[in-house]
Amino acid sequence: MRLRELEVALPGLPPELDGLRIAHLSDFHLGMPSRGERAARLAVDWVAERRPDLVCITGDLLSRPRGEPKLRALLERLDHPWVVLGNHDWAHSRDPFSKPAALAELARGTLLADETALVRLRGRSVELGGVDPRSFLARRGSGFPPGDADLRILLCHFPRVLETVPAGRWHLILAGHLHGGQIVLPYGFGRLLLAHPSARYARGVFRRGSTTMHVSPGLGTTFVPFRLFARPEATEIVLRCGRWTATA
Repeated sequence: MRLRELEVALPGLPPELDGLRIAHLSDFHLGMPSRGERAARLAVDWVAERRPDLVCITGDLLSRPRGEPKLRALLERLDHPWVVLGNHDWAHSRDPFSKPAALAELARGTLLADETALVRLRGRSVELGGVDPRSFLARRGSGFPPGDADLRILLCHFPRVLETVPAGRWHLILAGHLHGGQIVLPYGFGRLLLAHPSARYARGVFRRGSTTMHVSPGLGTTFVPFRLFARPEATEIVLRCGRWTATA
């Protein structure tokens, strides 16, 4: 389990937002026996203690409906999390152990489904958008109108969204889905991702044009209840003014 602070430079970030802290959690997969439940609990404890400016969770919260009470207990410990769902929350997966949870609302925080919200932080406007996984998988598109907030953040479970969003619409994308590969075999100077061998955005920071994306390795598991050379991670992103630099 890794608890990581990660500095990410965003070109054009207003000076007032330099140092803004965003906790990024993903892929709890609650409801199935695995070490992911303990990882999720440790991650939430860490975030609750650090009290970041924003808490964002990018989908696959549940693998089965029976995990919902544990999810609600975890979310109660966080200060207004911003949340999107993933494919496992609707049982859109090849995992034979997954069952649809159809989570429609949260007791705490905001669930974003093809919609945006505007908040003010440090005197600046921050737009948060969230992609519904059913729209993404059906390739219907989110249809977000143009935005002019000082900082625009998109939450989407799927990292491939980086290739589909309009240029310049979002400054920062937060995604998950791939678990850092979950089962990874290191070799020489590379890594073979057995679960997603052709994945372009398995974990870390990526850039397309003026848009930066962070892909969380996530906390839980699917298919098999363990990880290999793909540690679960909770990430606190610290935004910085300046030029973008690649970070693994």
